[in-house]
Amino acid sequence: MENNIALQFVNISKSFGSKIANKNVSLDLRKGEILAILGENGSGKTTLMNAAIGIYYPDEGQIFVNGEEASIHSPKDAYNYHIGMIHQHFKLVDVFTAKENVILGLSKEDYKKQEEATKAKQDLKLQKIREEEGREPTKEELKKYNKRIKDSKSYNLEEAKRKIIKICKKYGFEVDPDKKVYEMSVSEKQTLEIIKALYKGVDILILDEPTAVLTPQETKKLFNVLRNMASQGKSIIIITHKLNEVLEISDRVSVLRKGEYAGTVVTKDTNEKELTELMVGRKIELNIKRPAVKNPHDRLFIEGLTYTNREGVKALDDVSFVARGGEILGIAGIACNGQRELLEGIAGLVHLDSGDIVFHNPKKNRPVTFFHHNVKQIRELAEKGALYDDDTKETLNLKGVSTKKIKEMVQKEKIMFYEDEIIDLRNKKPIEIRNLGIKLSFVPEDRLGMGLVGNMNIIDNMMLRSFRKGHSIFLNRKKPKYLAEEIVDELEVVTPNLKTPVRNLSGGNIQKLLVGREISSSPKVLMVAYPVRGLDIKSSYTIYDLLNEQKERGTAVVFVGEDLDVLLALSDRILVLSGGKVAGIVDARKTTKEEIGLLMTKSIEKQEVSYNVSQEDEEE
Repeated sequence: MENNIALQFVNISKSFGSKIANKNVSLDLRKGEILAILGENGSGKTTLMNAAIGIYYPDEGQIFVNGEEASIHSPKDAYNYHIGMIHQHFKLVDVFTAKENVILGLSKEDYKKQEEATKAKQDLKLQKIREEEGREPTKEELKKYNKRIKDSKSYNLEEAKRKIIKICKKYGFEVDPDKKVYEMSVSEKQTLEIIKALYKGVDILILDEPTAVLTPQETKKLFNVLRNMASQGKSIIIITHKLNEVLEISDRVSVLRKGEYAGTVVTKDTNEKELTELMVGRKIELNIKRPAVKNPHDRLFIEGLTYTNREGVKALDDVSFVARGGEILGIAGIACNGQRELLEGIAGLVHLDSGDIVFHNPKKNRPVTFFHHNVKQIRELAEKGALYDDDTKETLNLKGVSTKKIKEMVQKEKIMFYEDEIIDLRNKKPIEIRNLGIKLSFVPEDRLGMGLVGNMNIIDNMMLRSFRKGHSIFLNRKKPKYLAEEIVDELEVVTPNLKTPVRNLSGGNIQKLLVGREISSSPKVLMVAYPVRGLDIKSSYTIYDLLNEQKERGTAVVFVGEDLDVLLALSDRILVLSGGKVAGIVDARKTTKEEIGLLMTKSIEKQEVSYNVSQEDEEE
């Protein structure tokens, strides 16, 4: 085995019942390199990395660390082999400071190692004084020597702060050790997680989708730090779906396909198309289509939306914009800057403080139908003078007209609208919006919390949108079954059968079902939050095509995304949220990632991190 191999997987296999997650996977990570791991959803990337950090134990195969076989049964064992992983969801305590989070969870063994390392460094300092300066240490120097060793033996915040500052200076991080986590930006939290790992002596670092919630500027800064770490001997694995970032940051790329090793290529010798074909096993078109906007019309007017959440934080602050039918409006912003609250406020899931949500329904000179209105509603509209008789062209008067006659006039399209319908949706519940005949569909960020019911099967989840339309105590499963079959067939949903509980499906297949169900009602407004988060390339492009189909049908599509490259390629306009406010609305065809990144941080004050340390600490 080569001496420059930091981590090596040899014939790793792992199964969960009848499902094979990894099959004879062999690949390696070299010392001082950045290796990207690519693969579709369900290709076994996460399972393989979980084996490296002790969450799973392989059924077969071996793992070698620095040339020696390793036995890793827990994350603690992984740390003993100097392996750490940064997950997508940070494991930090919000009310603690950075330095408190770093030393949280350190064991007696960690403190023992810390003491030994500190003693070795301090002994070396005394030795240099004796040999190079030809004298004995002073009382003050011996006092500092003893204090440093004493501080390293147990929980000591000042010692932790000193070590954090040293790590920051060595690799180029910017984190204030005294800052509370809840006061930090997403990128600061991610940096803190990396510092936590380095504090414990990690030499092999695994990052899962590290740029998912970062601006282009923050991504660039992270990449600079990772390159710096690699140049100083650290070995790094990045799991990501962003091919452009793979090509920018990695030295080599290893690809998994359906649980098996598909190959490794040198990054500088490959391209996006080759990597995609290696992942999928066949050629795939990578261009995101953006049809021209045809006959755009104002559909949804948002004016001055303000919302204060349960914690008393103003999540939305005077948000205003217009969503147009026939176009895709992208929503960009750093995570937790009001995107979720905005969509939920429009959908009627949260009670807004103030503002207006006005739905504009083009009805002028069009016939009334029973799809949106019943006889009672038609009588009410007539009383308001909103309708006219198509034969006489005069305002419709339905006083004394029988229900039978009204139904006959509707069927013959004789009852017409004078003007477009203008409907205020603010603080109306989803069921009230639906009863108004407004076709508004929402694909939430939380697939199994708000979108689908995990324990219910596919057919029953399709029925969630229509069960209220029944006229008896017995549920009609025929139409939901047909819809389920259609979605599974057209979107290539991988499932044993239609009676499979949704929670047993992969994330990509769950997302296809949710999007398919929501667009099945031919919505006039379609709102989607992070619809391709965690999905592989093939599934992602399926979702993009579905959104474009809705756009071409005249639907107003509101698309909240985290990948700025996708937002720029798919959207017609992009609204940027920062701190719950609208930082700007730009033409997606004319703007740049850099411009959007600056807008994303527009209302966030940049604070320079100043380290208050002595010259001696800085040199150490």
